[in-house]
Amino acid sequence: MSDALRPMTRPRLYEQVLDRLRHHVADGDLRAGDRLPPERELAQRLGVSRASVKQAIVVLEVQGLVEVRHGGGTYLVRDSLDAEPVERLVERKRRLPDVLEAREALETKLAELAAERRTPEDLAAMRAALGHMADEIEAGDHGVEGDRLFHAAVTAAAHSGLLAEFMRSIAEQITESRNESLRQPGRPQRSLTQHRAILEAIEGRRGKAAATAMRRHVRTVAKVRLLDWDPGDDA
Repeated sequence: MSDALRPMTRPRLYEQVLDRLRHHVADGDLRAGDRLPPERELAQRLGVSRASVKQAIVVLEVQGLVEVRHGGGTYLVRDSLDAEPVERLVERKRRLPDVLEAREALETKLAELAAERRTPEDLAAMRAALGHMADEIEAGDHGVEGDRLFHAAVTAAAHSGLLAEFMRSIAEQITESRNESLRQPGRPQRSLTQHRAILEAIEGRRGKAAATAMRRHVRTVAKVRLLDWDPGDDA
């Protein structure tokens, strides 16, 4: 069957709410830090249930577009609500566990090998990556590039061509998991702290400790809002 003849689907009600919220922010010229109307008010104005509004807010929260302050309302994190299509989120949610499982298997071994084989140049690259990440976080960013540089430096320090090739083969999926993790509240600084623990073990040539620190880090990466989200239909 051609793609054009795939079964037709009805947009979920919360997806329609998402579209209305996006227009509300654009038409109202709202900016990062501004507060959205309360869920009850949104439900009344849109003529939908609070459950539909709540699900739409969760989707925006999963994507890092809003911050929900318990008891304090929902605030914009960016100047727009250009949300990723829900079906793309569903696809990423489906493949993310496999990506995280592969990362844990590969990167714990890479960290162990890096502790055994690292050179002074390798250590310098890791330190530079962490400095870059710290600067990004200080500037209010998530530290994505510094994170990428650090994990690349650990991979290089393992001096294993085949493991490095495996990592390159899933680079796109790793980028997805990195972005997903680092937009969790408080995660950039926590990741930086964990990176420093990994580097300390590698510097000390403590292979098992490096593997343990990397495993702990990847398991932290796995704790993302997306995996708790239920994309099912709403009323």
